Amino acid sequence: MIPLLIVAHGTLGESLIQCASFVLGHRPEQLESLDLSVSDEPDEMLVWARAQIARMDQGKGVMILTDVYGATPCNTICKLIEHEHVEAVAGVNLPMLLKALTNRDDDLPLLIRKAVQGGQGGIMYILPSSEQID
Repeated sequence: MIPLLIVAHGTLGESLIQCASFVLGHRPEQLESLDLSVSDEPDEMLVWARAQIARMDQGKGVMILTDVYGATPCNTICKLIEHEHVEAVAGVNLPMLLKALTNRDDDLPLLIRKAVQGGQGGIMYILPSSEQID
C-alpha cells in the first residue's frame, strides 16, 4: 500500500481526511496530513515533511497531494520530489483523494494517473434540474 501525505494550507488536509473517513466508514491507514499555518516557516515545514515521509515510506514510495500549485505548501514539497520514492500532485480535492485511497495497491506512476483522473473527473458543472438531459 502506498502511503499518502496531504500537504496544504490551514486545516484542509485534516478536513479532507475526515471527509474521506466519513465516506469510507473508517480512517484509512497510511494517510496523514501536514497543514501549514500562517506562523509556520517553510524551512520548518520541509523538515517536518521529510520526517513524515521517512516514517511513512515502506519501500513503495509516498504520494504527496497538495492544494495549490505554486503556493508555499507545494513549493516546499517540490524540494522532496527529487527523491526516487516521492511523487506529488497539486490540486487535491475529495474525488482525487478517494481515487488515490482506493487504488493504493497499484504502482506509484499508475496511482498518480488514477488520482489525477479522479480529481479532474470530480469537477462538473451542475445544471438546474429543468435543464438536465434524460
